[in-house]
Amino acid sequence: MSVKIEVQEDNRLIEALPNSERSRLLDHCERVDLVFNDVLCESDQALDYVYFPETSIIALITLLAGHEPLGITLIGNETMLGVVMLLDDDSAPLHGALVQNTGTALRMKASQFRHQLHTSPTLLLSLKHHLYRLIGQMSQSLGCAHFHQIEPRLARWLLMTQDRVHSEHFHLTHNLLANILGVRRSGVTIAAGILQNKKLITYNRGDITVLDRKGLEAAACECYCIIKNRLKHH
Repeated sequence: MSVKIEVQEDNRLIEALPNSERSRLLDHCERVDLVFNDVLCESDQALDYVYFPETSIIALITLLAGHEPLGITLIGNETMLGVVMLLDDDSAPLHGALVQNTGTALRMKASQFRHQLHTSPTLLLSLKHHLYRLIGQMSQSLGCAHFHQIEPRLARWLLMTQDRVHSEHFHLTHNLLANILGVRRSGVTIAAGILQNKKLITYNRGDITVLDRKGLEAAACECYCIIKNRLKHH
């Protein structure tokens, strides 16, 4: 017998569904704890589960042989991991997914989620919009990684994280940030030091506090505002 799930830190995608669709979906979910740095899927591997983050944050990364991972975008409680299944594909092309921030998520078997796509028209429409946004974010992120300096890229990623943790305080290690930005740890140290000297953040052993949100937005590249505005309009 399934256990009734109540969304605790609303996954907004689920919360926006009509009552009947939401209840059907939640009946097949289980709440799990996602732990920092856990790998949830790898490129071209079949997805066993889809995830709807509540308090956790998942980073999508692209992997190239002989290179460090490169962060594409973040998934928080505004959406889900597994939208690729909308294309009738069980694998994760071009990207993997790892847990950036420890927290909870609702998890559903991929086979069951596939069935939900055929019985939940509102969910299907929402995911089509998400897939459109995800393609735009991937395109913007690739351009950002090629043309922009480390400091504004770091500022952008910190803002994206803050948007999803809904707090001025969060934890990100040097190693993770270096991987996400596709740079050496020394590059992250220098960029974080510049942001700290400008009194935009404090950064100590991975514990980050955003002191000046507007200043951090000004320090970020234009990619942050472009992606955020796209999210607002869909």
